[in-house]
Amino acid sequence: MTFITKTGGRRLCLWGTAGALALLAGTAQAQMVFTPGEGDFNWQSYEDFAAEHDLSGETVNIFGPWRGDDQALVESVLAYFAEATGANVSYASSETYEQQIVIDAEAGSPPNIAILPQPGLIADLVSKGFVEPLGEETADWLRENYAAGDSWVSLGSFPGPEGDSQLYAFPYKIDVKSLVWYVPENFEDAGYEVPETLEDLKTLTETMAEEGETPWCIGLGSGGATGWPATDWVEDLMLRVQPPEVYDQWVSNEIAFDDPRVIEAIEEFGWFARNDAFVAGGAGAVATTDFRESPNGLFASPPQCYLHHQASFIPTFFPEGTELGLDADFFYMPAYEGRDLGKPVLGAGTLAFITKDSPGARAFIEFLQTPIAHEIWMAQSGFLTPFKGANADTYGSEPLRKQGEILLDATTFRFDGSDLMPGAVGAGSFWTGMVDYVGGASAEDVAAEIQRSWDANK
Repeated sequence: MTFITKTGGRRLCLWGTAGALALLAGTAQAQMVFTPGEGDFNWQSYEDFAAEHDLSGETVNIFGPWRGDDQALVESVLAYFAEATGANVSYASSETYEQQIVIDAEAGSPPNIAILPQPGLIADLVSKGFVEPLGEETADWLRENYAAGDSWVSLGSFPGPEGDSQLYAFPYKIDVKSLVWYVPENFEDAGYEVPETLEDLKTLTETMAEEGETPWCIGLGSGGATGWPATDWVEDLMLRVQPPEVYDQWVSNEIAFDDPRVIEAIEEFGWFARNDAFVAGGAGAVATTDFRESPNGLFASPPQCYLHHQASFIPTFFPEGTELGLDADFFYMPAYEGRDLGKPVLGAGTLAFITKDSPGARAFIEFLQTPIAHEIWMAQSGFLTPFKGANADTYGSEPLRKQGEILLDATTFRFDGSDLMPGAVGAGSFWTGMVDYVGGASAEDVAAEIQRSWDANK
């Protein structure tokens, strides 16, 4: 396991339980990929942080979900933390990282910092006393410096062992799901314009159908996970027909899944997905079309569809050689103008938290509050941030910058709801219920069945 050091040295060590043998760790010295003082980065924030922190001789163990190319990216950021502080910094991961962090915490040998994309798992660790609170000062920082700051404080706050809710986790590296993909050339040829409101999006959908075109490509197929793309649709629409507080009550089951407000969101999805004239292949094809293949209709000649709702990862499945911004582009899934709910954004992301307290662990959380900790990854790939103090000009591509703007413009951010629900619901009955719904079952019956599954798992 490699330690990145201020002096450039390298030494090997294993920490944790026997499960650490399964960990993936860097085997080469992570380098500072951008030279301090050059480019549009906020180097002053780096210099100020370095001047305030001397961790020479201290080891900071960091455990996260990133492997492969993503591991190289996170290690490129950690190199600056190590160089600034003089700390020995070790990053490790595992193919079963969700189980590994629990094993290490229960064995009393956790890393200093853990970073996970599952708020539910973090909440469980917090409730068992395995996570240290970050303090009100950090919560105030998030409120002030992250767009839709209260949303991020809420996301990282959990009831502790005594039941009192505090900030325990710091959101870092965010994904956006509130996106609609399209081909600019097709829009231009047909004379269509990007809609600014959900009312406009519905009008555009109807206009396309009236002109003999098929508006949407929708596919829910995903093997044993078939149905999950529909949950993203429903969650996005829930934030557009109800206040965020209702969304929170829904994902925690404070209101029942068959509450009329939830049924309304499901039927909003049905407006798009259950109309044969609106979907490529007709409504009957929605459940059987693989989500990875569903964007293909955007690129057919003539187009088989013009619109596709999916998260920021979907270009992975676009035809080889597709250039984002030219051959394909996206726009924010707009909100209803008439509902006065602002600009909600649905997404996911990772949260950093302290599982073994130390000066280095506290310093790392402070490091995440510097622009440079965001900008180094922004300038490469796969990283978005709601941090208003980070320079958006450092994004490595125009599509990333545009997605970053969506986060900065958000008035509300909410985490993927199905990921916050019990697994038997969020990765079970919610998925299958959506398949039943697009197959013709009523929203009321589907929602009632999902609620029964939730009750059975309490």
